[in-house]
Amino acid sequence: MKNKPFWKEAPLLRLAFCLMVGIVIGDHVVIGWWLLPIFVGMVVLALLLWKHEHLQSIAIAACFVVLGWLLMQRQKASLQVTWPDGEVSYEVVVISEPVEKPKTMAVDVLLAESGRKLKCYLYKDDRSRRLKIGDGLHIQSRIESNSDWRRGSFDYRRYLEIHGFTGRTFVASWKWQKTRVSLVQLSRLERMRLTFLKFRSRLLAKISIQGEDADAYAVVAAMALGDKSALTQELKDVYSVTGASHVLALSGLHIGIIYSLLSLFVFRRRWQVLSQVIIILSIWAFVFLVGMSTSVMRSAVMLSIYALLSLGHRDRMSVNTLAFTAIVMLMISPMSLFDVGFQLSYMAVLSILLFVPLMEGVFTEEYLMSHRVVRWLWGMAAVSLSAQIGVAPLIAYYFGRFSCYFLLTNFIVIPAATLILYLSLVVLLMPPLAHILYNMVALLNSLLAKLAAIPGASIDHLQPTVLQVSMIYLIIGAIYLLAVKLTCIRANAGYR
Repeated sequence: MKNKPFWKEAPLLRLAFCLMVGIVIGDHVVIGWWLLPIFVGMVVLALLLWKHEHLQSIAIAACFVVLGWLLMQRQKASLQVTWPDGEVSYEVVVISEPVEKPKTMAVDVLLAESGRKLKCYLYKDDRSRRLKIGDGLHIQSRIESNSDWRRGSFDYRRYLEIHGFTGRTFVASWKWQKTRVSLVQLSRLERMRLTFLKFRSRLLAKISIQGEDADAYAVVAAMALGDKSALTQELKDVYSVTGASHVLALSGLHIGIIYSLLSLFVFRRRWQVLSQVIIILSIWAFVFLVGMSTSVMRSAVMLSIYALLSLGHRDRMSVNTLAFTAIVMLMISPMSLFDVGFQLSYMAVLSILLFVPLMEGVFTEEYLMSHRVVRWLWGMAAVSLSAQIGVAPLIAYYFGRFSCYFLLTNFIVIPAATLILYLSLVVLLMPPLAHILYNMVALLNSLLAKLAAIPGASIDHLQPTVLQVSMIYLIIGAIYLLAVKLTCIRANAGYR
C-alpha cells in the first residue's frame, strides 16, 4: 500500500474539481462576453508566476474555474433559441427509434437546415410506428421551447438541455409526411453518427426474431447495441429493484468485455502499436454505433488512455486517468456534469479505484494466488461493494431506492452480461442461433423477477436532500481516510 495520498498522486483530480465548480457557477451566473478576457488574463498570470509554485497552483486552479464558467455560459447560449410563433414548415431527419407513449410516438429529430435537435411527438398511428432512423420528414407544426416540468428531483428541461435538445413539437398525423431530405447542412460528425445509427438499426433487425420474448429482445438490444427503446417500465423496475440496472446501460463493463474480446484477435506481441490502434479504432466505432452515450464515451476515453499507456508499461488505470477523462468530457459538453448517467458513471469508477485496493488487502496476495476461486469471488464482491458505495447516495436521491440484494445480483448479471455480449456477436454472424441467446436472456429476466419479488428486495420512497447526500459523501470520505490510515499503520507495524 502506498503511503502517498491519492489526491497528491492525482493532481488532475483537483483541476477536474475546479472545472466542475466553474460549470456550477456558470449555470447560475451569466456575465457575458468579457469573461473571455478574464480567462486570458488568468492564464497569463499563471504563466508569470512560474517561480512561485504555490501561487501558480492557485492561479491554475482559478483558470480552470473560469474555464468551466466560460464553457458553461457558451453551451447555455447555444441552446437558447427563439422559435417563431405559430406553425412553420420544416424538414427533419429521424435519429432515434420511435418510443411508444400513451397517445403519441416520441422520436428524436435533427433539423436539416441547422442541425438543431428536437424532441418530436407524433400522433400514434401505423405510419408513426413504422418510422426508422434516417427517415426524412416534412413537418408543419409549432416548435416550442423546452418546458420547466418537474417531478421530484427530475427536471425535464435540464434533461432536454443535457442531451442537446433545443425544443419540442407535437405533430398531428395529417401534418407530416415522409420525404427525401438533404443532409449537406449537417456537420460531418452528425452525418457519420447518423450512418452508424442506421447500421445499428439493420443489426437490430438482424437479431430480431418474430415470436420471441419481447422482453428478451429488449435486454439484448440494450446490452449489445445500446438501444433501450424496447424496454418496458415493468422490466426496468425489475432490474432497478434487484440492482441490475447498470447492465442495461452500456458502460465500462461492456466496453471492457469488448476490449478483452478484441485483444484475443490482434497480434499483440509482434505488432503491439498496430494492435492497440486497431483496438482503439474499433472501440470508437462501437461508441458511434451505440449512439455516443456519456457512460460509453467515458469508458472509451479511459480505455484509449489505457491502451496507449500499456505501450509504455505505465500505471494505466488510476484516479488521475479518471480525472483526465472527466476534464475532456466536460470541456466537450459542460452540461454533462448535471447528467445522472455522468454522475453515476464517474462516482462508480472513482469508488472502485479508491476502495478496491483497500478491500484486496483483507487477504494476502499469496493466499489469493493459491485460491483462485476465492480470488474471483472476493474480487467480484470488492468491485460490487466499492461501486455501490459510490453510487448508492445518488441512486437514493434521483430514484428514491436502495437495492438490498445488489451483491447477489452482480454475481448473476455480470457473468450473464459477458455471455450475452459474446453470444450476440455470434448471432450477428449466425442469426439462426438467436433462439439460444433469447432463451438465456429470458432465464435471466425470470430469475431477476423472482429476486425482485422477495420481501425486502429494495428500500423505496427515499427522499434525501442535496445537503444530506453531500453529508453522506463526506462520511464516506472520512471512512476512506480512516481506512487508509489504519492500513498504513498496519503495514508499518508489519515491517517492524
